Amino acid sequence: MAEISAADVKKLREKTGAGMMECKNALVSAEGDFDKAAKMLKEKGLAALEKRSGRATNEGKIFVKIKEDGSSAVLVELSSETDFVARNPDFITLGGEIARKALENDLTGPNDELNGMVQDLATKIRENMGLKRLCLVKAASGEYLTQYIHGDGNIGVVVKCESDKPEIFKNEEVAGFIFSLALHIAAFNPYALDRSKIDQNWLREQEDIFSKQMEKDEKLKGKPENVLKGILQGKVNKYLSEICLLEQGYVKDEKLSVAKAIEECGKKAGAKLAINNYVYYKVGAE
Repeated sequence: MAEISAADVKKLREKTGAGMMECKNALVSAEGDFDKAAKMLKEKGLAALEKRSGRATNEGKIFVKIKEDGSSAVLVELSSETDFVARNPDFITLGGEIARKALENDLTGPNDELNGMVQDLATKIRENMGLKRLCLVKAASGEYLTQYIHGDGNIGVVVKCESDKPEIFKNEEVAGFIFSLALHIAAFNPYALDRSKIDQNWLREQEDIFSKQMEKDEKLKGKPENVLKGILQGKVNKYLSEICLLEQGYVKDEKLSVAKAIEECGKKAGAKLAINNYVYYKVGAE
């Protein structure tokens, strides 16, 4: 029988993440063949993973990366069963590597290579994982991207702004303001940028909900039809002002709407400033 050294056991453990005794037993069974032992442990890990396949993966982290030239950004949600694994250094390294590869190759979603990377770590740790979401955000000439990661990676945001004078994005106050917009989005998770981005079918559903609530309100019984229509429209307008980013009170000065805060920042910098789009990811959300 081939002699199994402690160094071989240590090397196999580092490669597979399996326990010391598991590694030693695998090397014994493989008669010292390192690759064969590693394959055996991987198969064992896959079998263990299969038993856990029905378990939910509602924990994880959001990873965000922007190209050095500012031309694109990527958001990645890497999911896990437990928060403990989400804090694992290998898990964090994997998320960063996936974001890097996605950005380098302009990937707009998961592919076989990225899913394979996740599967390899999952078999090593023996816990369900998944590349749940991946989004690529492109910036055209005159546009600017910034990012914000909240806490330990529970929320990630990318904001895209534009200006008629792109040089203002080099201004520290402007860049800081746009970062504050990303922070605002992370805090309030607006449903849409503005009213034009609201799905009309969804909006009709909300109007129907308000209408049914009003039917049960005794104070509104007997009110004229035109008055009821006005009240309904008022409720809808108030709701839209709460869920549309540009109408929300700005996080650093609630007396200002986000739209007004953007306008004032641009005016102070001597240019027109606008937010074009944003992406908000939260761990476990759809």
